[in-house]
Amino acid sequence: MATLLGFDYGTAKIGIAVGQSITGTATPLITLRSVHQHPDWKRIGGLIATWQPTDLVVGLPCDIDGNETEVSGPAKRFARQLEGRYHLPVHMIDERLTSMEARQLLQRRPKNLDELDAIAASLILETWLSEQL
Repeated sequence: MATLLGFDYGTAKIGIAVGQSITGTATPLITLRSVHQHPDWKRIGGLIATWQPTDLVVGLPCDIDGNETEVSGPAKRFARQLEGRYHLPVHMIDERLTSMEARQLLQRRPKNLDELDAIAASLILETWLSEQL
């Protein structure tokens, strides 16, 4: 059984979820705001220390046609930084439509948009887990 963390990367905030390989499910954890236009590495490090994941999964922003977007480059850089800082395998997966799916799952208006980012991170992670079976 492996524990993984999933990330819905954005330049202003990052949704984070935790998942288990044995169940193939993920749970939204938190959305972290950027600190001086950089990821909140202190809090990300704290989550990694707490959950001790074996792998990390980062969503790759793509448009409806599957083409990379303007946020794809920064998301790839974030993935490389995660791998370099925490020495864990980092996987990227197309995150197309996860935010829309997160809204549908809520079936209500989110309390705040941060809630959607953490749910989107769980969808990203569950998609990756389902593709590993």
